[in-house]
Amino acid sequence: MRRYGGWKDRRVADFYCRYCRVLFERYKGLVRYWMTFNEINMMTHIPFLGGGLLLDGEPNRAQAIYQAAHHQLVASAAATKIAHEVDGQNRVGCMLAAGSYYPYSCRPEDVMAAVEKNHENYLFTDVQSRGAYPGYARRLFEEKDVSLEMEPGDEELLRENTVDYIGFSYYSSRLAGTGEEAQKNRVDGNAVDTLRNPYLDITPWGRQIDPVGLRITMNDLYDRYQKPLFVVENGLGCEDKPEEDGTVCDGYRIDYMRDHIVQVGEAMRDGVPCLGYLPWGTIDLISAGGGEMKKRYGFIYVDKHNDGTGTLERRKKKSYDWYRKVIASGGEDLE
Repeated sequence: MRRYGGWKDRRVADFYCRYCRVLFERYKGLVRYWMTFNEINMMTHIPFLGGGLLLDGEPNRAQAIYQAAHHQLVASAAATKIAHEVDGQNRVGCMLAAGSYYPYSCRPEDVMAAVEKNHENYLFTDVQSRGAYPGYARRLFEEKDVSLEMEPGDEELLRENTVDYIGFSYYSSRLAGTGEEAQKNRVDGNAVDTLRNPYLDITPWGRQIDPVGLRITMNDLYDRYQKPLFVVENGLGCEDKPEEDGTVCDGYRIDYMRDHIVQVGEAMRDGVPCLGYLPWGTIDLISAGGGEMKKRYGFIYVDKHNDGTGTLERRKKKSYDWYRKVIASGGEDLE
């Protein structure tokens, strides 16, 4: 970051592709499914995490962010090309921090606000899946005073090396609207600013629980791209507290995951092809969203706390055996 300024520097894309080639060649025949960038649209929400960008003193933050994003999109296309050259059996996907935006109300202005917010996320997958910047990008860039610097061959590379499937994370749906009433109901959606949906429960970290929103998101993505989907992150961050005997009874996590897996099944019945469902995550670790240990996602409890205390002892939560059963049954046994 100090030497190159993160993904603002085009050379980082070359370094990345060299790294990808090493991985593709080393794990040829062992790994079939690949994703080029994790939650690539986080570049616009958390530029430091998404692109290694330090924007203090940057005269045009949007220019820096979208230029870095372009470098990642070009690198993704180049990596996809390399993957297919190394092994024709490789399948390469993009990875979006997904969650469809609903309009705050049926007011046309609110509906349009939701369209625009969805566009901000779809821009990345539009390029990776369709091979070109979408038409709405022109207005977006004009309004943000962004002028992308492209090199000869970029457009051809993007066009000819689209992804094979759409990978995405889903934790919550989102809400967009205009007007004073809507803006009074803002919540911190864990890095993604959104409005409060009165019909949904909400976690202490601002994530609104919406299993049906996963089905909606899957339908939206498949209708848009007509490519197989892969749910690669879904889970519930909670402050799990062990009982006196050390057990961790996280029935709320079981309920959350069961409800979301059911909706994956509903989306598949809608005709959406889904390659799989992966939870976030297996074991408690420091949450990237806020650097907290107490925000736990795992099926395995780790005795470590925000203040640094703890033995690092590991023990299974109630959800551990439940999810093992889910895996063994191919998602059929959710009881």
